[in-house]
Amino acid sequence: MKPSRFQYVRPASIPEAVVALQRSNSKVLAGGQSLTPLLSMRLAAPEVLVDINGLTELAGIEVRGSELWIGAIARHQEVLTHPLVGAHVPLLQQALTHVAHPVIRNRGTSVGSIAHADPAGELTAVAALLGARIHVASAQGVRDIPAKEFFVGPLESSLLHGEFVTGVSFPIFESSWGSSCVEIARRHGDYALAGVCALVHVDGGLITSATIAIFSVAGTPVVIDVIDVCDESEKLDQKVQSLIEPDTDIHATAEYRRQLVKTLVVQALTEARSNAESRRS
Repeated sequence: MKPSRFQYVRPASIPEAVVALQRSNSKVLAGGQSLTPLLSMRLAAPEVLVDINGLTELAGIEVRGSELWIGAIARHQEVLTHPLVGAHVPLLQQALTHVAHPVIRNRGTSVGSIAHADPAGELTAVAALLGARIHVASAQGVRDIPAKEFFVGPLESSLLHGEFVTGVSFPIFESSWGSSCVEIARRHGDYALAGVCALVHVDGGLITSATIAIFSVAGTPVVIDVIDVCDESEKLDQKVQSLIEPDTDIHATAEYRRQLVKTLVVQALTEARSNAESRRS
């Protein structure tokens, strides 16, 4: 199918973009790797498509104080290979190795993936786990939305009409922190049947903080503090299983997803601890 008719707008500034987005049915185009298929299948039919790729102030990756800022039009591939990301927020790069395929990563944007709020998206889980801040602009000004308040349901965020995401900031983690992202998909690059991101702090060889984010098992990422049970596999599994409610679909049963999560949680925590020790050495 072909997209329905829409007006194409390429603003030269953020204020121009904000004005264009005041129309009742408008969409933002950055990488377009999620939006374009929806347009082609007419699952989305905006009256106005606002292309923000000309807004150079939304490009790039930089350290801002104690956070790493990623602009709305930074491509996945740039994030995947950028030295600042590897040094300060390695979980982003660990997650991006699972995202789609090179041709998509060359065009798709990491911030756009977060704004899409797909519960099966790796970067959605990363933002939720790390407590990222989502920066948005609108006719009313600018505001920051904590990730825990941003994701409210499958493909649903707390963005208001006329708002669009200009960037995302992630806290910087020192070398005593380790992270990992593991998942099981039918094929590499496909959406995960289940996945787990882990973040641990190691001090003197002991884990002093451990948190996980499970994705593709609920309408939003499931973030769980597991420091009290991370060394007791049975209690760890009991705690995790009590907090997830996976669905059965054409790809996997709910019970199979539960079994995947059981294995992936242990794998993610083990890898995160190993990565913390490697960063310190």
